[in-house]
Amino acid sequence: MPQKIPYWHVDAFAAAPFGGNQAAVMVLEEWLPDDVLVRIGGENLFAETAFVVRDATGAADWELRWCTPTYEIALCGHATLASGHVLLQRDGGERITFRTRKSGILEVVKAGDAYELALPAILTAPGEYPEAVALLGATPLEVWRNDSRYNIFLFESEAQVRALDPDIRGLGMLGNDQFICTAPGTATDIVSRVFVPGGGVDEDSVTGSAHAVLTPFWAKKLGRESFTAHQASQRGGDLTLRLDGDRAWLGGPCVTVVEGFFTL
Repeated sequence: MPQKIPYWHVDAFAAAPFGGNQAAVMVLEEWLPDDVLVRIGGENLFAETAFVVRDATGAADWELRWCTPTYEIALCGHATLASGHVLLQRDGGERITFRTRKSGILEVVKAGDAYELALPAILTAPGEYPEAVALLGATPLEVWRNDSRYNIFLFESEAQVRALDPDIRGLGMLGNDQFICTAPGTATDIVSRVFVPGGGVDEDSVTGSAHAVLTPFWAKKLGRESFTAHQASQRGGDLTLRLDGDRAWLGGPCVTVVEGFFTL
């Protein structure tokens, strides 16, 4: 007997279709085998598919996991925002929490017509990554790194970031790294582009986890805890960012594009 799984296609960090970052959200009665989750992610072919199951432990409202088209990941911001959007729209309420396997408890709250998502603030330190710099096509002012393979490349201007034409295949050979290229913005406080070819995403549309890295980085650079951001991908997306202790709050709207069932 075929199994029908409730399915939503959501554009996160977007107020209308065709912008922001696409995510699939699937509500399960119980966890499917790990390999099946990854195969569903491959079938959807979005940067991330989010899977949620009611949390029986009482620690949070739901359990949450994410899969790219090729593997399960430890943290995804835009698909978490999309999951909060789906469940708050469906079930009502102002706030929802998710228990994750490697990133603790995550929270999504309503903020007017949009949402705010709390992620762990991810810290970086000055470092060197000459192999990556050689593949970006331009030399950054600074390189900041994290042991979890998040890498910030700070450029002088938004125009430089927009003009980057990196060697995607070469970056992918360096492993499952995020290559976060950023600069002061023109219409927003900061701008970025994010490349994750080792994870199956050549250039991501709007990356929540990257902004959990950029929030503490730019809060220190700008000397303030709240600011605006734009990810200059082909689809593009705008975010509000706010540092609150050890949490990065990412704000933005979501729009449901498709609602139906995934037949397994």
